[in-house]
Amino acid sequence: MSKITFSAIKADVGGFPGHTNVHPELLEVARKNLEGKDILEDFHVTHCGDDLELLMTHRHGEDSEEVHALAWDTFKKATEKAKELGLYGAGQDMLSDAFSGNVKGMGPGIAEMEFTPRKGEPVVAFMMDKTEPGAFNLPIFKMFADPFNTAGLVIDPSLHGGFRFEIWDIKKSERIFMETPEEMYDILALIGAKGRFVIKRVYPKGKKLPNDELVAVISTEKLYQIAGEYVGKDDPVALVRSQSGLPALGEVLEPFAHAFLVSGWMRGSHNGPIMPVGVKDAICTRFDGPPRVISLGFQVKDGKMGEAADLFDDPAFDPVREESANIASYMRRHGPFEPHRLPLEEMEYTTLPGVMKNLEGRFESVE
Repeated sequence: MSKITFSAIKADVGGFPGHTNVHPELLEVARKNLEGKDILEDFHVTHCGDDLELLMTHRHGEDSEEVHALAWDTFKKATEKAKELGLYGAGQDMLSDAFSGNVKGMGPGIAEMEFTPRKGEPVVAFMMDKTEPGAFNLPIFKMFADPFNTAGLVIDPSLHGGFRFEIWDIKKSERIFMETPEEMYDILALIGAKGRFVIKRVYPKGKKLPNDELVAVISTEKLYQIAGEYVGKDDPVALVRSQSGLPALGEVLEPFAHAFLVSGWMRGSHNGPIMPVGVKDAICTRFDGPPRVISLGFQVKDGKMGEAADLFDDPAFDPVREESANIASYMRRHGPFEPHRLPLEEMEYTTLPGVMKNLEGRFESVE
């Protein structure tokens, strides 16, 4: 069976209003621009907060110039509409005027994986707003390495072999490959520092799937590294395959039953709880948040995505939403103090340096 590529490409091209949502007309512009394109097998357009999300299947492999050009053209047309509507931050993630064969390093976030479809191929697309790529470290680890989350690691022989993690040092632009369960503690030593070490890809180690095929991938683009200044948080996306030698769908979703803390939120400068919501509630209002995550499930067949299942639009996740709201209230009471505000070293990538520049020359030596 020929391989299929699933691509998730997102960009903030204008908020409605402020940084809360995507205007319906931008979604319509995106759908019209992707309709009838022969290079695609299928597509789905959605949003998470103020990010326009393009989910596409095709047979052109990862980093396809044709597919990336189509995504770039879609974002450009959506940007034009955003400017026409007077939306806030129109074209915020479009950090270049000219497409150069690939959208990497140009502002949008990308997660892609090419694989050989199984008879049943469930793929879950996760999309976050008001946070950074390291926000996926905890849930991805729990999906593929934590037996308290994923029962299959204990009771399914096909998962006993564990998984191979590709981890990036995003400060040094380096990567390392590590395996579970053998190197579990070493992996945790790295990915617990989620502002620096991020999980980029996960590979299988068993016999049910080819070991060179991805089972999970996360976008790792850092906007401040691309633009040279703070232009917004990175708002990552991730793709995860499930079932048949992989974590079951419920095991893939279970990590989000806990409102763990992530970095981002208001002005990209605060720690807050992630809140799993249905698409209809992916509107970041309270203090521009709290950070949201949506999850759409697809049963890929013959390259077609089929209907999208809104997986967090489920009352089973009501308790974690309440937990997230309560944690948000607790964190907000800290006001401008840490640990609600990010540590000083991370604030260097926000607008704080501008404040410090105004104070230059006023500090005196203390004997």
